[in-house]
Amino acid sequence: MRVMDVHPLVVDDVIMRALREDLGHGHDATSAALISMDSTARAVMRARKAGVLAGGMIAARAFTLCDPALSVDVHITEGAALAPGDDILTVSGPARSILTGERTALNIACHLSGIATQTARYVEAVKGTDARIVCTRKTLPGLRALQKYAVRVGGGHNHRFGLDDGILIKDNHIAMTGGVTAALALARRNAGHMVKVEIEVDTLAQLEEALAQGADVVLLDNMPPADLLQAVAMARGRAVTEASGGITLETVRAVAEAGVDIISVGALTHSVTALDLGLDTVL
Repeated sequence: MRVMDVHPLVVDDVIMRALREDLGHGHDATSAALISMDSTARAVMRARKAGVLAGGMIAARAFTLCDPALSVDVHITEGAALAPGDDILTVSGPARSILTGERTALNIACHLSGIATQTARYVEAVKGTDARIVCTRKTLPGLRALQKYAVRVGGGHNHRFGLDDGILIKDNHIAMTGGVTAALALARRNAGHMVKVEIEVDTLAQLEEALAQGADVVLLDNMPPADLLQAVAMARGRAVTEASGGITLETVRAVAEAGVDIISVGALTHSVTALDLGLDTVL
């Protein structure tokens, strides 16, 4: 079983908030009405669609946080390819607790596996180029650490985790400070010596201005293919290049072949389709 690189305190916090939300006033009315307190059961989480597993271990933790009396065996490692019918984990113990924790465990595993699956598709699409697929800060509130973890499981990389990771000067920053040169000058004056400075540019003229001011990274936003090729040539040896803006599985290969270093895709986290997983009782 792969050791997760998300701190347990972060994982447990997300799970506990999800369980409390689902329990409302602290009562699973359906299970209490139908299932005796001393009833035990065994259930298996299975893949219903092909994909990449992420969050299997987190789902297991959801069950054991719901009730420490539950026992969970995880059968498939994080990042492994799933085929329909594959057993992901088995949970056994108090039947009520299995039913109470089921939806939280599935919500997490389905969502994170959807992210890992989509990320893997993008990574495969740019295979053979030097481009890295990265996620963005377009994440669901409270789930950023887990969503970014799922991107890594799918073979992608992470952009900033938060506003304090580094300086990324966007179009509104440029507008409010009077232009590319002014914004970069302020950033260099006020940033610590360890902080990288990235700036978003929309045109080749803005790019040349940013390069002249020594930007570490240039974000080439929504540039057409011809401009993207020229931008990469201009920035080569002077700054790291990142392409962004509505990049899809159909267009990502062409963007990568333009020679950019990084391709950022918000859709990996903000609108990904959950992977279909289910929990089936084993009699």
